Amino acid sequence: MTKEAKDERRNKILKGLEQAYEKMLDFKRKSNSEIVIIRENKIVKIKP
Repeated sequence: MTKEAKDERRNKILKGLEQAYEKMLDFKRKSNSEIVIIRENKIVKIKP
């Protein structure tokens, strides 16, 4: 696989992850539920 093909695949994956994250945030806002993240090695729940 060439470097250009790897870069293109990487960019597509990152774009897909960004879209999935945005869809998750929209869903969490609509259902008024919390997002669970790790901050400073602690599990934290936040409202979107």
